[in-house]
Amino acid sequence: MQHRYLGNSGLKISEIIYGNWLTHGSQVADEQAIKTVHAALDGGITTFDTADVYANLAAEKVMGDALKSQRREGLEILTKVYWPVAEMGPNDVGLSRKHIMESIDGSLRRLQTDYVDLYQAHRFDHETPLEETMQAFADLVRMGKVLYVGVSEWSAEQIQQGQALASQMGYRLISNQPQYSMLWRVIEKKVVPASQELGLSQIVWSPLAQGVLTGKYLPGAELPEDSRATVSAKNFDFMEKFLSDDLLTKIQKLVPLADQLGLSLAQFSIAWVLQNKNIAAAIVGASKPEQITSNIKASGVEIPAELMKKADEILGDSIVTDPELTKSPNPRPIGK
Repeated sequence: MQHRYLGNSGLKISEIIYGNWLTHGSQVADEQAIKTVHAALDGGITTFDTADVYANLAAEKVMGDALKSQRREGLEILTKVYWPVAEMGPNDVGLSRKHIMESIDGSLRRLQTDYVDLYQAHRFDHETPLEETMQAFADLVRMGKVLYVGVSEWSAEQIQQGQALASQMGYRLISNQPQYSMLWRVIEKKVVPASQELGLSQIVWSPLAQGVLTGKYLPGAELPEDSRATVSAKNFDFMEKFLSDDLLTKIQKLVPLADQLGLSLAQFSIAWVLQNKNIAAAIVGASKPEQITSNIKASGVEIPAELMKKADEILGDSIVTDPELTKSPNPRPIGK
C-alpha cells in the first residue's frame, strides 16, 4: 500500500481509503462489516472515511467498533458534518457553530476516539455565514478534537473563500472530497487548478462510478441480483445516468486495457484516478472482505500514457466534464 501527503500538510494517508457510505449500519451486518475493515487493515489501508449521516449515525459506530482494537496513532480517521441527522430538527443540519460543535462530540463518542485526523464540511452551507463555519473549525483544531480540516463537493470559488478565511484564523484547508472517476470529471477544469494553487488535494469518492466501472453491468442484460443498483431505488436513481446500453458497451471495451496490465476493470478504474497528481486517495467501499482485498491491488499501479489516452477515446462523449455540476445543495427554503 502506497501513502501520499494530503495537501500541503505533513499528514500521510493510504492512497486507497476504506469508506462505509452505503454499507455499515444498513446493508451489511455488523459482524461482516468488521471483518471487511480488518481485511482492509491486513491489506495495508490505514485511512478510514465515514460521516455522521451514513445510516443516520450508525455507520460511525460500526467503524468505531471495528477499529477500537487498533493502535490509534497508526490510523487516520476521517468523518464529516453537514447533512440532517438524528431527529432532523432545525439545528440538526448545516454548518452552524451549534451543529458543528455538537456533531463532533457525537462523532468522537461513536468512533471511540479523542480526535479525528480530518473533519470535513460535507457540503457548502448557503445559510450559515462562512465566517461562522470556519471559526468553529478553527476552534476545534485548537481544542485538539480535530487535527486537520477539509471540505467535500465545494466549488473552486467556495474553496478559495474558505481557504482565505481559514488562513486568517491560523489554520489551512488541506483537502476536498469530490466525486471523480473515468466517467465523472467535473473537478478537472476548475476545482483541481484552484486546489493545486491553494494547497489542497482531492480524496475522491465513487472511483468505480457506483460499481459501473467494475464491468459487471452488461448492455442488454438484467441488472445483477444483489448489486448496488438493485438494493434500493435510491441507489438506482443515483446510478441511472451510468446504465445506458451505449455506455455499458463502451465500458466493456475497457476490459482489454485492464487485461494488458493484469488487472481487473475495477482495479484499473481505481488506478486510473490515482494517476491524477492532485488526487491523494480514492475511497473504496466493500460489502465483503474479498472485495477490498482485490481493490487494494490498484495501489502503486502506473498506467502507461497510451492506455490512458485509449480509455479516453473509448469513453468519448460519455465523459462528464461540466464544472457547473460541482455544487452543494441550494439554500433551504426559509423556515425549513
